Amino acid sequence: MLKRFRITVNIVISNSQVNMLNKDLRKFLTNLTMGLALLTTVNITLPSVSLAQKQPGKSTSSIATDYLLGGGDRIRVNVFEVPEYTGEYQVPPGGSINMPLIGSISISGLTTEQAADTIAKEYARFLKRPLISVNLVSSRPINVFVAGEVTRPGAYTLSLEGGAGNNPGVQYPTVLAALTSAQGVTLAADVTQVQLRRKIGGSREQTVSLNLKELTQTGRISQEITLRDGDTIIVPTAASLNVAEARNLFAANFAATQTSPRTVVVIGQVYRPGSYLVTAGNAGGAEGGGAGGGLPTVMRSLQLAGGITSIADVRKIKLRRPTRIGTEQNIDINLWQLLQSGDLNQDVVVQDGDTIIVPTATDISAAEATQLATTTLSPNTVEVGVVGEVKRPGAVKLQPNSSLNQALLAAGGFNDGRASRGTVELIRLNSNGTVTKRKVNVDLSKGINEETNPILRNNDVVVVDRNNLTKTGDTVNTVAGPLGTILGIIRLFTGF
Repeated sequence: MLKRFRITVNIVISNSQVNMLNKDLRKFLTNLTMGLALLTTVNITLPSVSLAQKQPGKSTSSIATDYLLGGGDRIRVNVFEVPEYTGEYQVPPGGSINMPLIGSISISGLTTEQAADTIAKEYARFLKRPLISVNLVSSRPINVFVAGEVTRPGAYTLSLEGGAGNNPGVQYPTVLAALTSAQGVTLAADVTQVQLRRKIGGSREQTVSLNLKELTQTGRISQEITLRDGDTIIVPTAASLNVAEARNLFAANFAATQTSPRTVVVIGQVYRPGSYLVTAGNAGGAEGGGAGGGLPTVMRSLQLAGGITSIADVRKIKLRRPTRIGTEQNIDINLWQLLQSGDLNQDVVVQDGDTIIVPTATDISAAEATQLATTTLSPNTVEVGVVGEVKRPGAVKLQPNSSLNQALLAAGGFNDGRASRGTVELIRLNSNGTVTKRKVNVDLSKGINEETNPILRNNDVVVVDRNNLTKTGDTVNTVAGPLGTILGIIRLFTGF
């Protein structure tokens, strides 16, 4: 004899599970319920739920990260299986929308999920198990203030039209959107301590720190917080600049644009000290020169300034950078390390207002000077004057850091029988406007050294004097010249 069993199955589905249901799945459950009706009694508990859109990348910060609806937002309310109740609504300044059947309902200050729950509760009076979703189609303008180390501090209005509906990847105004509107952070910024300040109630304020360095290292950020009206973003000044991280910051999408020109002052041991306009891609200076393509770096700035002199100390170059708080960052740069090991981090990216100081070397190595002369830090040529008893007197063009002997050879060498080969005079115009003259004992067999074969600088003049025999002969000719003229006149009148 067959016995009939009564089986009761209770299926409880939570809000998050119901959010995954769609129309086809609901039909499947309905058919399944009817199929089991002969053997079982199935009780399915479906609470009034919402399928509100979730925001990606929720922050673990204590500050609220959800976008709150308000006047000016455009939303879409979906009432599943009741298309006549579905539609788009522009939220009025009061924050209440007027929906079919339930009338006016306030959603101001609610997240999309909370708004969906509120609407679902109202429809539950008329519909059985209503499924509601609320999506933000376009956000209202958000007024925020950006301060600190950004290119253009000030108040900004952010509005992402067509955000959630047409471009799900960019749904709400965020911190990065605000920094981009302010034309990016400066190279003096500390992006690990960016602050977001938010008013909550009367005089209360919430503050959260954001580490944007995560974005440059991993390509994502765990604290990309949705902004609210009245938020303030403060980008602090870094206590010191890490040259290894400077290029990563410069390449970040929240940094100042790479193509904007920046005015940089170059002083010290360069051939043309002054102010120069440096840009990425092409560079223009006070004389319209350019250093070719590339980033706006210290090396490009030095090239625009005519290159370094032969007594420059490339190990101890200083970069002074003004900050928004009125202080200066002092950055030590070792371009010799760049030339030796290829450490591109030493070639710091410059920004508007930077000052580059190239100091004078206290000890010059001839080998290093020769090596520097072949780099792009030095100009292609320097011009030196060689006058007096040489075969081709005049201006000669030499490779930077060339020596006195090389200048003499470029001028054709000494005049045979007339030149004083032992000593020449070196005349130099100094950077402070003074002129120095000194005797140099020439020795063509010696290498570069300060006593007999010094390195020449741009615009130096080498004077090769006559030897004693030539001086005596020239003096006799000078005296004999007028005497010969007188004797010629006498001969004319006397017939002798």
